[in-house]
Amino acid sequence: MSDNAVDQGKRTWLIASSCAGAVGGVAVAVPFVSTFAPSERAKAAGAAVEVDISGIKPGEKLTVEWRGKPVWVVRRTPEQVAALKTLTPKLVDPASERTAYPIPEYAKNAGRSIKEEFLIVIGVCTHLGCSPSDKFVAGPQPSLPDDWQGGFLCPCHGSIFDMAGRVFKNMPAPDNLEVPPHMFLSDSKVLIGEDKKA
Repeated sequence: MSDNAVDQGKRTWLIASSCAGAVGGVAVAVPFVSTFAPSERAKAAGAAVEVDISGIKPGEKLTVEWRGKPVWVVRRTPEQVAALKTLTPKLVDPASERTAYPIPEYAKNAGRSIKEEFLIVIGVCTHLGCSPSDKFVAGPQPSLPDDWQGGFLCPCHGSIFDMAGRVFKNMPAPDNLEVPPHMFLSDSKVLIGEDKKA
């Protein structure tokens, strides 16, 4: 009889120890596994950004951040829009047909935009990742063609882009500036990062 009593005690101790070990293992594993989930900051960095564009005057640019990159919202003047159609022979990819990165269908036009008045592009040069400078004023200027119609100049290696973010021929940048997915929520708001209504 005494042997049975000892066996029962050992069995109870083994079961209790196993349960305590399992609970401890779960207590350690849950925080460890949760570190693989993206942080709130990381989730926010990839989230779509709603931008109020009502205060942008013609000829002005607003910069916002999306996924850690600068996104430019430029309100073009009627003159800047009209000049876009005259530049086709000077551009590498005037119709945005290259596939280095996905080009939304609504960006495959001369203005590379949904509304021709507004240009929305990622402000990072496609050569080595510098951020081009605004050169919106038309006319001869240093480092720009004499018949300059306005656009952007990359200060790092001299690539020039028109007011639609299209790169000129014989420049270090191989592609046009990237157009992020976006959609207009109203006449005064644009959502950058999404282009499909839920």
